[in-house]
Amino acid sequence: MGTDAPERVFALISSKSESPLQGLISGSFDLDKTDYLKRDARMCGVPYGEIDEDRLLQSMLVLTDPASGRAYVGIREKGLSAVETLLFAKYQMYRNVYWHHACRSATAMYKRIVERAVERGALATGGLGSFTDEGLLHAVEAGGGNDPMLAALRARRLFKRAYEVPAAALNMEALEWIADDRVRTRDAEARIARRLKLDPQDVLLDFPAKTQMLGLDVLVSQRDGTVRRLTQAGLAGAIDLPRLAGELYASARCLRVFTASRVDATAAVNAELLTA
Repeated sequence: MGTDAPERVFALISSKSESPLQGLISGSFDLDKTDYLKRDARMCGVPYGEIDEDRLLQSMLVLTDPASGRAYVGIREKGLSAVETLLFAKYQMYRNVYWHHACRSATAMYKRIVERAVERGALATGGLGSFTDEGLLHAVEAGGGNDPMLAALRARRLFKRAYEVPAAALNMEALEWIADDRVRTRDAEARIARRLKLDPQDVLLDFPAKTQMLGLDVLVSQRDGTVRRLTQAGLAGAIDLPRLAGELYASARCLRVFTASRVDATAAVNAELLTA
């Protein structure tokens, strides 16, 4: 291994290594991705997350990037069908598990709980990344405040779906601000709450974003010996990734409004969000 083995291992873990093996730690089909998809599917008891791991692993090899001259872990062209199983496994898990309405309701509640704890000074933003999910909730409780939403989350009393529409039926670009503009999102939630005659704290707006859900960046050794890079732009004659990724992403994604009590927010959303 050599005396510098610890430094080389640390470089791999922190994604700073020049080794071709870096692609097995952090990349388009790194070992973590191929493991967590199958593990999550098994633990959730759902028939998704199936990946042709044997063919994928047998197709891997070290290739030299013709553009940079650097060596990377790549794949033989015959393994592209296995790459497709990875892409569809990710899509199925996002559509049916990660972005399931119950999971998104719990996620929206969790984010609001943490946000309110930061606002009242119970948590400092600088240390949020050091907590586990459960540890962060313990820190919120230790900070006081008796947040009723936290009590509801612990008791599995999730907010209800008051509105839901697939992203494919929307102008997604006009609504992307929901994912990262908290001031604007909170204002929209307050306006929807007023129309529903609810407390603004009882309305949560959710539009999950994962633009690279089906992202790829991998070298492919073709049958004629040439090496090409498969990216989001696709690869002629292999995977029409731009069209495929766009359609699957829009199919898996939904705009939702969650409320503490069961109501119909269709008219409120149309008036305050979709026609504003």
